[in-house]
Amino acid sequence: MAIGALIGAYQEDDAGGLRALLPLAGRTLVEYQARCLAAAGASPIILLVERIPVALNDALERLRSEGIALVPVSDGNEAASRFEVGTELIMLADGIAPDMNDLGGLVSDAGSAVVTVPDDENHQSFERIDGQHRWAGLARVEAAQVGATAAMLGDWDLQSTLLRRAVQAGARFIPAVSGEGRGPFLAANLDEMAGFERRLIVASRTAREDAAGRYILPIVEEFATERLMETSVRPAWLVRVAGAMLLAAAFCFTRGWGLAAVGLAVAATPIDLIAQRIATLRLRPLPTSMVARRALWPFAGLALLALGWFEARHGAGWGALVCALSATAFAEATRIERGGAAVNGGEWLLSWRNAAWLAVPFALAGWWNVYLGLVALYAATSFFIVQQLRHRVERN
Repeated sequence: MAIGALIGAYQEDDAGGLRALLPLAGRTLVEYQARCLAAAGASPIILLVERIPVALNDALERLRSEGIALVPVSDGNEAASRFEVGTELIMLADGIAPDMNDLGGLVSDAGSAVVTVPDDENHQSFERIDGQHRWAGLARVEAAQVGATAAMLGDWDLQSTLLRRAVQAGARFIPAVSGEGRGPFLAANLDEMAGFERRLIVASRTAREDAAGRYILPIVEEFATERLMETSVRPAWLVRVAGAMLLAAAFCFTRGWGLAAVGLAVAATPIDLIAQRIATLRLRPLPTSMVARRALWPFAGLALLALGWFEARHGAGWGALVCALSATAFAEATRIERGGAAVNGGEWLLSWRNAAWLAVPFALAGWWNVYLGLVALYAATSFFIVQQLRHRVERN
């Protein structure tokens, strides 16, 4: 059964504005909340708000453009009317940025439940439940309780009253996840939001599978992610740009414009990593089956073949083309043999990023034939290393 969601957006921050509109990763907190709930499968998502300022209306429009319908209502009775009879809903407190593990667990477990944090010094700003627990801002309640609570409320806080009724009805207490960079976050001011934003940016980093991505590109990747996350640029666009740059590099190689080709290939190396991080920050990860993303290696291989073809026609003979063909064949064989499995020291194996950066000194010196021979040897060595490691694992 589908589960709905109710977000509160009526409390003010320390500066007098709505907590829901505090900036986060180039958007607003309420947009982050809606993306979290949408990613967890909640629908409909209702926003309980007394007034809709211009900034909130803009946020609602941005969410609609992403396919997320966040429906604003002004009172509890209207909120109750938005949910089907017999359904349950996730209640997300005003100003709370949830941990996705907490949210996912709450969605998957049936029955009323309340996510809690300890009643200690680190959680003094969270709403108290009893002498040992405070509310982490997430709860699962029956939709029928919204209407019943709204009918008896008057001017009382709907979410707090719903929480109390759920606790009195015997809702389970679920401890929130804890640890460095984990758990719920309660927004109050811009400084705290900046700290949480940094936490999200750090969390968006993933292990890099090649040496270029791990040792050369992090600074560029970090800088570009922080700048682009505040724009309307879509991650899928960035991946397509990277593919177009690799195709342009292949064309440049066919015309003998080697430096330009290498420049394009090197410039393309961080783009899909940046796109991946922006997509993660927006809680809409790029699918592994994305055609544009999977095409990056074939496009890089095409550029290598274009270099071998040009060199073969301009004095290097058939050896240059054989080296290019061998490199692409061994690289593809390595990919198939590896099968996506982690390999100890795998960052030093051939990848299109490693091959692009390896080309830089040879491009500057004009030693194209040496580069082609070296990359063919590099690809063959990578294949035999992976084959040996995989077979050793199978024997064990």
